[in-house]
Amino acid sequence: MGLTSSTVLAIATALAVLLLAATVLWWPRLARTTWTAVLGRIAALLTTQLAVLCAIGLVANNYFAFYSSWDDLLGTGDTGPVSVQASVEGRPAAAVPVVKAQLLGKEPVEGGSGGPERTGEIQSVRITGSHSGLSTDAYVYLPPQYFQPADAQKRFPAAVVMTGFPGDAKNLITRLNYPSAALQLMQSGKMQPTVLVLMRPSPAMPADTECEDIPGGAQSETYFTKDVPRVVAESYRVAAEPAAWGVVGNSTGGYCALKMAMRHPEVFPTAVSLSGYYKAAEDATTGDLFKGSQQRRNEADLMWRLNNLPQPKVSVLLAGPQAGDGTYKPGTEAFQKAVKAPMTANTAWVPQGGHNFRTWSQLLPPSLEWLSQHLVAGA
Repeated sequence: MGLTSSTVLAIATALAVLLLAATVLWWPRLARTTWTAVLGRIAALLTTQLAVLCAIGLVANNYFAFYSSWDDLLGTGDTGPVSVQASVEGRPAAAVPVVKAQLLGKEPVEGGSGGPERTGEIQSVRITGSHSGLSTDAYVYLPPQYFQPADAQKRFPAAVVMTGFPGDAKNLITRLNYPSAALQLMQSGKMQPTVLVLMRPSPAMPADTECEDIPGGAQSETYFTKDVPRVVAESYRVAAEPAAWGVVGNSTGGYCALKMAMRHPEVFPTAVSLSGYYKAAEDATTGDLFKGSQQRRNEADLMWRLNNLPQPKVSVLLAGPQAGDGTYKPGTEAFQKAVKAPMTANTAWVPQGGHNFRTWSQLLPPSLEWLSQHLVAGA
């Protein structure tokens, strides 16, 4: 039984309830002052509290999707989602071999019926980067038109989608359900058929790299801006021109989406940030990202970039709650105010909401619709 299965949660909840009831029933018998009775009371309290905490932990994990499996929780298993290879940084692009996405399996598209020509297809893949030497698992959603004879030669626009840290890429299917949301929009004519590449924001877990190229460390920025687009273009029928590519993310993924568009407009000229922040986090999960360089730290501060560097020709959407998510609204308004041509920044708001999946689920349909309006389909 999987960590996130309803059976495990039901068993844990039932066990907690039974132990609580047993403690209440047996408490009078344990009320004596003998050492065995005292030990019995201690054991009953500890066992009951542990069972209740386990049940609460499972509920929280199923909601927030911190861990997707027992191996993910315990750090065990023969095949992890990430592997690090020797870097080939510095080699000419033409000399760097492209490793196609490795197909690991398929996932059902929720809310759809019929074959892939009706609902599309979710492929579980591993994307290995030849430039960065990094490799991580992802999910690729191919729209129904990808499998239809009328579009057999068409190359589709694509978007890299990143979850928050330390979320699993599967959160983008189980919690935010990008494939189903995109399918509904495509069926209603509000979104053009688009290939979605669903990923974690760090290809070097358990570290939070903030999509940075760390001196002497993981080259995450290179991975997302060079390796991922190149591997996807080699593996699927996606358009090659930059105007057909976008990047989307929530929380840490939202920060990464904005930063990569601002740093690499030649790769991602369109970005959507759902409750993303505007300055790289620095804490125990990130370690020393900048190796003491204030210049590197400044360049990872998106407000500093707006105020001190030429603004790129990119379009971004900043989406989040007007209240309930700390300083998100004033920070976003300050960012939008600092944006100048040729860069453009639009906003999308919900009146109230926290920094959570419920808020982002509300923002997802209009964000995908906006993204689609800014992507140019291939021939």
